This record gives sequence, structure tokens and C-alpha cells, in this order.
Amino acid sequence: MDQFTADPTARVFNEKLYVFPSHDIVPPKGEGRAEWFNMADYHVFSSEDLTEWTDHGKILDQKDVPWADPKAYSMWAPDAVSKNGKFYFYFPTRLKDAGDGEKGFSIGVAVADKPEGPYKPQPNHIQGVEGIDPNVFIDKDGQAYLYWSRGKIYGAKLKDNMLELDSEIKTFEEIPQKGHIEGPFVFERNAIYYMTYPHVANNTERLEYGTSDNPMGPFTHQGVIMDESVSGTWTNHHSIVNYKDQWYLFYHDNDLSPDFDKNRSIRADSLFFEENGNIKKVIPTKRGVGITSGTSKIQIDRYSAKSNYGAASVFLDRLDPFQGWKVVLNKPDAWVKYNRVDFGAEGPKNVKIRARSLTGATIAPKLAGENDKEIAEVTIQKGGNWAVLSAPVKPEITDVQDLIVQLKSGAGVEVDWVQFEK
Repeated sequence: MDQFTADPTARVFNEKLYVFPSHDIVPPKGEGRAEWFNMADYHVFSSEDLTEWTDHGKILDQKDVPWADPKAYSMWAPDAVSKNGKFYFYFPTRLKDAGDGEKGFSIGVAVADKPEGPYKPQPNHIQGVEGIDPNVFIDKDGQAYLYWSRGKIYGAKLKDNMLELDSEIKTFEEIPQKGHIEGPFVFERNAIYYMTYPHVANNTERLEYGTSDNPMGPFTHQGVIMDESVSGTWTNHHSIVNYKDQWYLFYHDNDLSPDFDKNRSIRADSLFFEENGNIKKVIPTKRGVGITSGTSKIQIDRYSAKSNYGAASVFLDRLDPFQGWKVVLNKPDAWVKYNRVDFGAEGPKNVKIRARSLTGATIAPKLAGENDKEIAEVTIQKGGNWAVLSAPVKPEITDVQDLIVQLKSGAGVEVDWVQFEK
């Protein structure tokens, strides 16, 4: 956790999940646009378990794109697909000597032999395309389609070389036109084509979708995938992917920058469908996705649920948000729940908790269930200094289970992480 990431496109290549996001930064003094989105390059991340992630480093910089303004800081939402044994990375940015507004943008392509790069940008942008937020969908027959936005959503077929348009450009007039709209993402499931997009229907962007029996529509508006952010973040931008027989929604919010929503962070949650193919609304969680090993430091501040009193998640150090968060439990019996902890085939013998309390407190880790079985009792001495405390785990616990951390006694405690030892 050392950078701001937004606009995540998640793709599965070689049985791994890759995320291609944009990269929010604070530009050098005198460059970019103050109080606005500033993005100079792209990184790519990968994971096999959606818990441990590898940053493969920078794959493209605005200075390396021949046709682009090298100081535009406009490397916005990208996409990546694989075809013909190559990997094609699509990105928007501002043209050299372009004017203001999205008319100054076009979409370029960089090509690589591996999903993590290195990527070589093509000498020219895609002719005929003005706008941002490229999305490429490859149908089962091998035909590729490019979608993008500029006030409205547009689409066209791509040639087999993946670098040029191969049809007239269609404007998707059937998609709701009132309110700002951008960020198309198209996918197919059970012969239904889904056009999904962020839309400002009220105050900020929420995620909506329509369906069709054709990748070029027309699309029938179906509803909302995710409501407006409770944090007030103005943008949301997403992708939807099936990985190991589970669908996921990748999106962003301003978790690491609550006072400035132009510095955003990726989130992910599981996504499900109704029997008729409609998408069930996704309720965002701090926990996100993946299974966490019990022997790792479990960041319970990214909880799945919490008591409706006396439990909160706040920064460890507000001046350095990349240090992460802590849980504050300040009322008796207040709790947080962290789903999907893997305790393994042989249960742990001890539990360690990094915590502190001014007045002293007792913490009870529990397994979520009908009776929320207590598995240990950890005493935190008064004084207010951070310490790592240990206690034996009473029953044998194995396999993947949901963990609860509850304040058993005391006036209040702060918890950084929980870890189990074999």
C-alpha cells in the first residue's frame, strides 16, 4: 500500500487476476492541474488469491507516448486484453497541442508479450476516436469491440490488428442521457451482453447497467449495480470479472484520502446475479474479497461488519494514511467481524494482538456462528502504549471461518492487527 490507484480494470490472464488501474498522484510543483485528477503513468498488479498482490511496476509513462502531451497528467482509466498471443493495453490521454475538454483526448494502444509488460506504445493514436475511458470486449467469435466515452458512450468494431476501427462509430443513445455518464465496461454472461457505466443521476456517480442480445446493442436499461458512495466521492469507475467461478466488481473510493476525492483507492466486492440474469446490487464493504491466512497479520480494520455502537475504523496516523487503519472499540461488547480467515488443517496454538488502551481492557476473539464461540482472551494493560499481546487459543480451530474481535471488558481499546500462531 504505497500509492493511490483508481479506475481498476480486472482481467484474467494465465490463471492469474491482473488489475490495470490509473495512478493518482500529486504532480510536481507548477505542473498538472491543482485540485484535479493528475495521472502520469500506469502500473499493473496481479494476484492468485485476491489477498496477496504483486506490483509489477510502471508499464507506461506519459513521456513515452509519441503522440501525447508529455505533461498533460491525463493518463486516465485504461483497459487491457489478450489476442493473437499479444497483450494490448488501451489508454486515453491528451493529444499534443490539444485544447481543453475531452475533445483534446484520444485513445492509444501499447503492446506487450506478457501481461506485466514491458509495453511498447504505438506511434499513433486510434484514428477517429475522440474521448476517454477505453473498454475492449472480445466476443466468442473473436470479434473485438472498442467502447469509449465523451459525454455519451460510443462503440465500434476493431480490426483484427486491434489497432484500428473496422466499422462506423455508434452512439448509444438508448443509455440514459440526463446527467454525466462515462466509463463503459461491456461483458457477456449466458448470451446476455451487459453494458455497465458510471452515471451521475443525482449527486455523484453510481454504477448502472443495461442488457442486450448484441454487443452493439441496443441496450435496455436495467438498474443500479452500486449506489452513490457514502463518502461523497464524486467518481466511481469499475470493471466486472469472473475469476475461479466467482464474479467480482472492482471499483474505487477515497479510503486513503478522505479530504480529497481526486486521490482514490481500489476496492473489490463479490457480485451475484438473479436467475433471470439481472445483477444484484453490490453493497460495498471494507473487507473486500479473498481469503486471509490466519498466520498473517489480519487487518481487522477492513471489517466485513461491525456492531451498531462503539466500533469504528480510523487512520493509525492521519498524516501518513498509507500506514493503514486501526479499529477503535470503546463500548462494552462492541465488535467487528472479519470474514474468511483460513486457520489451516492444524489449528493455531496462540493468538497475538497489537493493541493499546489508556485504561486497560480485555479483548475476546471469537468464531462467528450461532453462538459466536470465544476462542481466546487477551488482556491489554493500561498506559496507552502500543504492545503485542499473546494468549493461548482454547479450542482447536481449523478451515476457513469468520473471525469476530469483541471488547469483553474495559472502557476502550485500539487494535491494529490480529495474528494466529501454529
